[in-house]
Amino acid sequence: MPPKKEKWYAYFVPPSRMGVTAEWRVCESMVKGVPGARYKAFTARRDADAWLAAGAKYEAKPMKAARRARLLPGIYFDAGTGRGAGVEVSVTDEHGTNLLHEAIPARTLNAFGKHRVDDPAATNNYGELLALRYALEIAEARGVVRVFGDSRLVIDYWSRRRIKRNDVAPETVALAETVARMREAFEAAGGTVERISGDDNPADLGFHS
Repeated sequence: MPPKKEKWYAYFVPPSRMGVTAEWRVCESMVKGVPGARYKAFTARRDADAWLAAGAKYEAKPMKAARRARLLPGIYFDAGTGRGAGVEVSVTDEHGTNLLHEAIPARTLNAFGKHRVDDPAATNNYGELLALRYALEIAEARGVVRVFGDSRLVIDYWSRRRIKRNDVAPETVALAETVARMREAFEAAGGTVERISGDDNPADLGFHS
């Protein structure tokens, strides 16, 4: 059996408390319910320290120019839960330019151009599903034929009606049905919904538990 991969959680709690831990429960106890708190998971301790040293900024996540140059034109989506204020949704183009204002009113977006789901019970997976809905709407309006995300659950299962209806909230089931219909129409018109690595996703919020 291969050794378990390391995972480090860096956290920042305003105004100046910060740290790195290998225990998710420790990180969660520091940031949960704290406005403005931020955290991010890393596979190397040095990367966690570097993120804190750079100001613990989510949108400062670097992507190497060579990697970004390989990204195909399309609409990219993601969701995350790390600002301490619930689930957040992101949709961008291949350059990382925010696009959510093309699907929902700009007044519903935060200072980062992202949308916070107005439901404290919403899960990150629900956010990914909602992000795919917006991505499909934007792709159709723009005439774009490729949509990308890094959620296997949403892309390979929920948006294909493969969902355990008794295990998730009714709102999630209803949204999954809506997204499945949208995806079917999108693909029938020649579009594709594809999975990519979170490291290659320009919409990636960079914070998940």
